[in-house]
Amino acid sequence: MLVLRSVVFNVLFYLNIVAHVIGGLPTFLMGHRAVLEVAKSWGRTSNFLLRVICGITIEFRGLEKIPPGALIVASKHQSIWETFTLVTLLDQPTYILKRELTWIPFFGWYLIRAGMIAVNRGARGSALTSMSEGARKALAAGRQIIIFPEGTRRAPGAEPAYKYGVVHLYTATATPCVPVALNSGLFWPRRKFLRYPGTIRIEVLDPIPPGLDKEAFAARLKRDIETATARLVAEGEKELAASR
Repeated sequence: MLVLRSVVFNVLFYLNIVAHVIGGLPTFLMGHRAVLEVAKSWGRTSNFLLRVICGITIEFRGLEKIPPGALIVASKHQSIWETFTLVTLLDQPTYILKRELTWIPFFGWYLIRAGMIAVNRGARGSALTSMSEGARKALAAGRQIIIFPEGTRRAPGAEPAYKYGVVHLYTATATPCVPVALNSGLFWPRRKFLRYPGTIRIEVLDPIPPGLDKEAFAARLKRDIETATARLVAEGEKELAASR
């Protein structure tokens, strides 16, 4: 049953992407907000499919801690799940993402039209400069920048590997940073097609105000995210064990 549900979900998940890509084409004649509404609809319908097909529910915690206006959202990254769910929680989100994603036909064009911040990772030092320039423009427009501090998905329990980008972004823009913890990798594992029933928990943590030095910010961000993530993973593991 687990395999069958996972197969059905994956088929419908990708059909849902195609439907939104086609249905959202008129938004190319509109502003970035219209494109973001398509992305938010994709996120909500994907979570609906997760619930009705795979038996995966979502528990949101701490949403009231998200301040209005421009900010940085630094999230743990365990699964594809948070890439489409975080969009639904914010007013005008924009991702820091690798430039290669914008080369994907149609999907990449949506990323560009939505005003995402594409970074050439191979450019090293100049990548930070271009990221900062794009971030300042987005923040000036009141947008929320989403960044995954580890740069890529990491399995629950894996050794943290935080990179410098989020620290540079925080200090260069003097913007509040909202840490986010989650346990999505337990139920939507990276590089696997199985979707395990249970409760994905995502928690918005206390915002970190601007003004900390680089070392203090990096230490607090890592501590806050990893402590909360460990707690959420433990809750999820207990739930999975009880269901077996």
